[in-house]
Amino acid sequence: MQRGVPTGRWQRGRRHEALGGTSRPRRRHRGDTRGDRLDVDWRDIWILYRRELRSAFRDRTIVVNSILIPLFLYPVALWVMLTALVFVTGLSERTSSRLVILDVPSAHVVLMDTLQARTSLEIREDVISADSAATLIRVGELDAVVEFLPPEADARGMDDNFQVLIRYDRAVDRSRRARDRVESIVAGYRSRWVEREASALDISDADQQQFRILQDNVSSGQEMGALVMGILIPLFLVLMVAMGCLVPSIDSTAGERERSTWETLMTVSASRLSVVTAKYLYVATLGILAGVLNVAAMFVSLGAIVGPLLADIGDGADAFQFSLPLLALPVMIVAAIALALFFAAAMMILAAFARTFKDGQAMASIVVWLAILPIALGQQTDQTLTPTIAAIPVANAARMIRDAINGVFIWPLIAETLVVLLVMVAACLLLARAVLQFEDLLMGSFDGSFWRFAKERLMGKRATEGTK
Repeated sequence: MQRGVPTGRWQRGRRHEALGGTSRPRRRHRGDTRGDRLDVDWRDIWILYRRELRSAFRDRTIVVNSILIPLFLYPVALWVMLTALVFVTGLSERTSSRLVILDVPSAHVVLMDTLQARTSLEIREDVISADSAATLIRVGELDAVVEFLPPEADARGMDDNFQVLIRYDRAVDRSRRARDRVESIVAGYRSRWVEREASALDISDADQQQFRILQDNVSSGQEMGALVMGILIPLFLVLMVAMGCLVPSIDSTAGERERSTWETLMTVSASRLSVVTAKYLYVATLGILAGVLNVAAMFVSLGAIVGPLLADIGDGADAFQFSLPLLALPVMIVAAIALALFFAAAMMILAAFARTFKDGQAMASIVVWLAILPIALGQQTDQTLTPTIAAIPVANAARMIRDAINGVFIWPLIAETLVVLLVMVAACLLLARAVLQFEDLLMGSFDGSFWRFAKERLMGKRATEGTK
């Protein structure tokens, strides 16, 4: 055995201590360049990966943003929204509308009595002209003025016929509510009055209504539920995967530098590429976890909270039925994995140039905002995945998820979507590998953003090589 060279058992023990987080860095021996090479040791990656996960689950910020918020956001948010909606509706119904009624025909005093009997209407009698009433509406002292007018020339065949002019302020909710209340009462009264007049003239019901407009929704409750899920789940799945990657990506790069543990981590026996790979897989894992928990929470919330709410405005309790095709689940999971790999790589590259957690948050948040823009391309409910959309990152995943929810599986385009996302991931990883070659960036001595680094180092290096 060569003198001065440690045995294999001693070296493995020191490696394990270093990867376990000991504050004492290992001693570098002559010819030992393992920490400087860009090679990969999957055993080291597995040890570092478990270390990162254990540290993450002890961090309250990461647990809240990557696990608790995706899991409880929809039940709590939907419950709060529903409660607030009921509360605001109750307050609106209890608010009385201030009205002025002018020129009521003597033949329709019953309508006036009906308006006065409503507790939600407050009729003022101190205003006698339409101009003064309109002035009071503009200053907010009156909600609406109801003025009875004679019928138009072609509608004077019926005795005591009339028309009603409602003046209101469309920019004020209370004024619009007063218009709706008066319009509903007047429309109901006029319908009953026309029926009485027609009966007196021996006009049958069929002759009164020359034609009718009938509506028939051919969509089933399951299709209506798929429509709602196809709008909500792709949007929030993409956002939650991005948000799930945000805090871990910043904490594992800028956070390490701010805590002065990055330099210590670079002295372990594992190569720097193994260290960064373990961090990357850890960030992607939390992004995938956030997306899967988000989908599960949303599916439960839609059935338990949104379903009864939408049934009130639908055709009954079966108007919306929420269920997913069996193949939709693996498609959504694969999409979440591909998105997490892409977001994790992009965010870690940007956050690596920050020295503090706050700076990293400002840099990596750009990825979240850029992810929102393509989502709109995948939200058209009357279109399916096309070759053009499949070539647009993030938008292709959103459209693929929506199609899977609707039971549409275009496998060649799904394959194209995954290939595009994986190409983006590979491009980010190649960029990260190029960045790792610069020692000043790893040690935190580089002062600047990613764009400055790309311009001075990457682009400048290529220009220099081209001149040579």
